[in-house]
Amino acid sequence: MSRRTLQGFTLIEILIALAVLAVAMGSIIKAVSDYTGGLSHLRDRTMATWVARNVLNEFQMKTEWPSAGQRKGNMDMGQHEWRWVARISQTDEPELRRLDVEVLSPDDDSDNPVTVLSGFLRQPD
Repeated sequence: MSRRTLQGFTLIEILIALAVLAVAMGSIIKAVSDYTGGLSHLRDRTMATWVARNVLNEFQMKTEWPSAGQRKGNMDMGQHEWRWVARISQTDEPELRRLDVEVLSPDDDSDNPVTVLSGFLRQPD
């Protein structure tokens, strides 16, 4: 055996291997971060949709005929207090009202809704 085969890796080879490993680890960390961020957004959107459905159902179950306009409120869901805005508008049918429910993030003060759900209210008999 020659002396060259027993020496091992050179410093340059080790540095190149570490650089490749660092780039690969950076990509893996970024992918995991994006995945967990997507999961938290999906969780928030699901909770917000449940809040919107609950608000819509509450309006549909009431026996009073709401006037057109805007209502605001809060609802606890999933260890958060969600803010919601319900916009009631008149439709072409006099016995129907449109209800648009926007649910806003509990962690964000912006007016950008996490989800919007629309439904209709029928005038009670």
